[in-house]
Order: sequence, then C-alpha cells, then structure tokens
Amino acid sequence: MQLLASAEVMQGIDRSAIHKLRIPGLLLMENAGRAFVDELARRVGPLAGRMVAVVCGKGNNGGDGFVIARHLANRGCDVRVTLLGKTSSVTGDARTNLDALLGMVKRKAGAVVVEGTLSTRRLARSRNAVIIVDAILGTGFTGEVRGLYRDAIEWINRQQSFVAAVDVPSGVDASTGIVEGAAVRAHLTVTMGLAKIGHYVGAGADCSGDVRVVDISVPPALLKPGNGPVFRVEGNDAAAALPGRPRTAHKYSVGKVLVIGGSRNFSGAPLMTAQAVLRSGAGAVVLGFPAGIHAAVARRVTEVILAPHGDGSTASLGMDAAPALLERAAWADTVAIGPGLSREEKTAALVRHLVALVERPLVIDADALFALKGHTSILRKRKAATILTPHTGEFGTLQGMEASAADKYRVGAARDFARKTGAVIVLKGAPTVTAEPRGSVYVNSTGNPGMATIGSGDVLTGLVAGLAAQGMDGVHAAFVGVYLHGLAGDLASARYGERSMVATDILEMIPGAFAGVK
Repeated sequence: MQLLASAEVMQGIDRSAIHKLRIPGLLLMENAGRAFVDELARRVGPLAGRMVAVVCGKGNNGGDGFVIARHLANRGCDVRVTLLGKTSSVTGDARTNLDALLGMVKRKAGAVVVEGTLSTRRLARSRNAVIIVDAILGTGFTGEVRGLYRDAIEWINRQQSFVAAVDVPSGVDASTGIVEGAAVRAHLTVTMGLAKIGHYVGAGADCSGDVRVVDISVPPALLKPGNGPVFRVEGNDAAAALPGRPRTAHKYSVGKVLVIGGSRNFSGAPLMTAQAVLRSGAGAVVLGFPAGIHAAVARRVTEVILAPHGDGSTASLGMDAAPALLERAAWADTVAIGPGLSREEKTAALVRHLVALVERPLVIDADALFALKGHTSILRKRKAATILTPHTGEFGTLQGMEASAADKYRVGAARDFARKTGAVIVLKGAPTVTAEPRGSVYVNSTGNPGMATIGSGDVLTGLVAGLAAQGMDGVHAAFVGVYLHGLAGDLASARYGERSMVATDILEMIPGAFAGVK
C-alpha cells in the first residue's frame, strides 16, 4: 500500500531529517536534483543534445531546479534556466545552488544560460525546448497563483514540449489536489520521499501525469504512517486482503446477504446489487422488495432468492415489512439497504428502524442515505460494522454541505464524517476514497470516467456487501470492493470504451477483476 503525504507531513519529515538527524538540507537538495534527472532520462531516453528549459521560483523548489539544470548540463543538454525573480531574492540552500550554477555559466563549464527576469518575456527564448522542467512552486504552496508565476505557468501549458514537474506541479495544492486558477499540466511528476495526496486527488490528478517517487536519502524510519494516514490502494493490497475459500465450502458458509431495495420505477437497482453480491463470491443472496414490482424482478433473475413484501399493490416498502426483514437480517451475514428503495416517508421510517435494530454489518446506499438526513446519530449507536457509500451529492445532503465542497475536500471530509459517525465512509468519485473512524483514509487507484453511469453505484454496494459477508471487516471490504469495482470498470472500458459502457458491463467484468488481482 502506498503511503501518501500531505504538505504538512512532508515538511515535518524534512525538518526531522535536517534538524534531528543532522542531514544537511543542501545534501537533500542535491540528491533530489540528481534523482530527478535520472528519472527524467528513464522516461524520455538519452538527454545529450536536447534543449531543456528549467523554470525556477525563488524557494527550495527553484533550488531543486538549479541542481537539475547543473546535472542536465553535465549530461550534455542545452539548458536554459529562467528565474522568476531577482537573484537577490534567492536565499539559503537554493542560493548556494544558484551560485554553483552561475559559476558553471561563468566558466562555460556547460551549455547553460541563466535568465534572471521579472517578466516572462525571456521565456520566449526557450520556446524550442524539447523538455520543460517546472521548478516554480513546491509542496508548501496553497491558494491561487497570481502575477508573474501565473504567466509562467500559462506559458508552459501553451508549449508543445514534454513537461516534467519537480515534486508537485506548480499551482497544485499538495495536500488536497485543489487548483485555484492555474496549474502546470505535467506529463511526468518526480516527487521526493513520498507521493503527495494532491497527486491523486481532485484537479491535481489531472495535472500530475505519471508520478514517480524517488529516494533522496531520507531514512525509511521517517517515512512511516503517522496519525490519520492516507494510503493509495493497489492490486497487491486487494489480493492480500481477500478471504480464502476452503475446499469444504458450501453456499451458506461463504457469505449470506440480504439486499433490501426496489420500488415502482426502480426495479433494476436492487437486482444489480444482488448480482454483484454473488459475483463477489458470496454463496447466497435474498432480495427483499415490494411485491408490486414482483413481475419486473422475477423475469430478470435466476440465482437470487426473492422475498417480496406486501400485496400486488405495494410499490414501496414501509414499516409493515419490518418484522419479516429483521428475521431475514438475522439469517444473513451482511445486509445491504438502499438501491432503488424510494424516498417516501414510510420507507424512510423503515430504513431508520432497520438501521437501529439490525445486528449484522450493514451497507447503506442510495435512498437509504437520504432517509438518514438529520438522523445520523443512529449510526453511532450501532455495534456491528456500518458502511456508507454516498456520492458527493448524497454526502452533501447527509453533512449539510455543498456537493462541490465534498468533492473539493474529499479526503478530509470523508475522514471527519467517519470519525463523527463511527461508520466506514466510501465517498464515491474521482477518485473514490474510503475513510474509517480511526482516521485512516484509502484512496483508490482504479476506475475511469466511463463509470459515471446510472447503476454503477448499485454494483459497488453489492461487491462491498458480498465481501463483508465473507468475513472481511468493514474497512477492508470497502476499499477492496472499491478497487475491484474500479478494475472491473477499467476492463469494461477496454472492451466497450468509456463512452458506451453501462453498469451491467461493470457487473460482467467482476470475474475478470478478481482474476486480475490474484
């Protein structure tokens, strides 16, 4: 599992390396520049003879840029360095490396031109650069880029060159991935010590390109999770967490799930959830639904056990279904509630009643989330695992916040709500993040824009519920289910294309996703 750092965490690691372990900052900067050039060469091939523009800010990111320029020159590149400011404004380790670079220029020890300027006019002299190195702003940047720096970023983005960013693309908030205004759109980001949250979340994911983490000799003891760590989930993590299947398995020993959902106009949603339960490896699934949609449901299923409630006129579930559903829930290993359920008040009352009384792990999605608006205190009282799977709109409704804010601050928002409710929160989106009450957050690494299609979330609910029924704890069932769901979506995209894929295509690809992580 890949540990991700916020700007604050990374700055703390750097301080510890320099002040506690007495590793000179100048050495770390030298290592960073050398490692960057090595990684760049691995990506683009031999560097000798290529024209490279290195655009530097006044801080330590610019200091890395000065080191990079020196090493590029040593490898035979035609290097043009633009400093966005006066040389007198550069201090500390960055100034030491600027002086070393200027000494190289003075002694003609390499093909280097340093442009000190307060405008981007001289950047035009670098318009023929094959490669542009963005060393303007580092991990400590927040807010909106303005003035000269913004002009430089926009100039970089207009070029046809290969763009490589140092640590984080300038203009991207390393902790959140937020971009206010402008940010460099890099093809490659070479980052030091640990990848940053902003590389994989929000607009930062679109700006970072291929992210490569390099070692700059910070001791591994400092690169360890602290309080509320953030991880990026990869295939080996999913494979390691999946439960085994004994040779003596039978259908009732490998997971039993009750799915509660469906209403007059939404008969397909709970069916996709139930099918995904079975595709997850669970042995049996019962679908509790209103009897009024029995005909629509029955003609579309084979393996699912049907449990209609009410008479033929019942098109949505109410409190009269509670006793039978509670009895079914006691049989099940996990209960999933919400897909296609409807937002009628009688149904919302049933949801709250079941959430309070069901003693099994519970996956809550869709309309069942709507029923919890103003009633999330129920969640804190539950003893069994509770997993909520909202998209940002549903999350905003539960939290009383705008969906755009939930999307913008998804890692922190999901973590805060998990701590508040005691539930595992799966905040769906790009990327989906899973937060647990203890504060850890898991960022998914699979999925694609084609999964933004109706029914995709219903499939995810079934996957998570099925894994939980097989004995996985709530947080592992959640982030592994999210990973497999995204991988199935990637397989569907490869076959059908992002534009044309639908939720049943994702469902179809679940077996391939499981095969892909073994």
